[in-house]
Order: sequence, then C-alpha cells, then structure tokens
Amino acid sequence: MTTSAPENLPKPNLGHPVHFLAFGLGAGCSPKAPGTMGTLIAVAIYLPLSYLPLEAYLLITALVTLAGIWICGWSARQLGIHDHPGIVWDEIAGYLVTMIAAPVGLVWVIAGFVLFRLFDILKPWPISWLDKRVGGGLGIMLDDLVAGVAAWACLQGLAAWLA
Repeated sequence: MTTSAPENLPKPNLGHPVHFLAFGLGAGCSPKAPGTMGTLIAVAIYLPLSYLPLEAYLLITALVTLAGIWICGWSARQLGIHDHPGIVWDEIAGYLVTMIAAPVGLVWVIAGFVLFRLFDILKPWPISWLDKRVGGGLGIMLDDLVAGVAAWACLQGLAAWLA
C-alpha cells in the first residue's frame, strides 16, 4: 500500500456498507479535517449511548473497537492506502474510549472532544510510535485507541480535581 497527496487519494464507494462505516457515515470525505468530522460523528453516537449502564456502554465500545480492526483494514486494503485520512472509524472508537464513565454534561462532551483531538493530532509517544510501526486494521485503530486512553485519563483526572 502506498500513501498519496490528499488530492490523489482514491475515493471510497460509500454505497458499500464497509466503506460507509469506515468513512464515518461519509464524514471522512470532508476535504478539511476529516478526523475532526469523524469525531463529531462520534459525539453524535456517544450522546444516546451515554444513557446506557456502564457495562452496556463498555460492551458497545468493545464491539465498535473489534469491528473497527476489520472495517478499517478492509477499507484500507480496498483503497490501496494504509490509514487513508478519510477512514475515521478509528476516531469514533477512540472518542468512545475517551468518554468511558465521563461525567454528565455538555462541558464534559466538549472537553473529551478537545482532549481526544489533541492527543490524536499531536500523537505524543507512544501514540506516534504505534502509528508508525503497527500496520493493518490493528495499526489504524491502535493509535486512536491509545489517544482515547490518554484523553480518558486526562478527563477523569480533571473531573476528580474539580470534584
């Protein structure tokens, strides 16, 4: 697989359900900040899930994550581009991880969004190391999941500090 300049990237067939999911219901096709657009879709997914008991939320997050390894890997292989910037299912899973047991309220939804995007964009170690060294669907997902864990730790720390 190769990487290309954004204008030369292959376009997904959003009529195919796997590409549709991988591209965050189409949000990943945004010409600007597809990862941020994908995370906005994650917020929309999170909001109704936030009313579930923690065990159900964790189960759904685990299923989104496990399915994402296959979804992202399949889509990347079909497009011939490892971690195509439009593949944003990993952002959805990463944000759901960030929001595990998050305090209730819009301010926490926004704080989680900002923290996750910061870790996902800046990619501090070990996120950058994983991003460069782990391939396939697992590699596409793993750096965003670790960014989600880092954002989760900050969010929980902030909530504890403010309590």
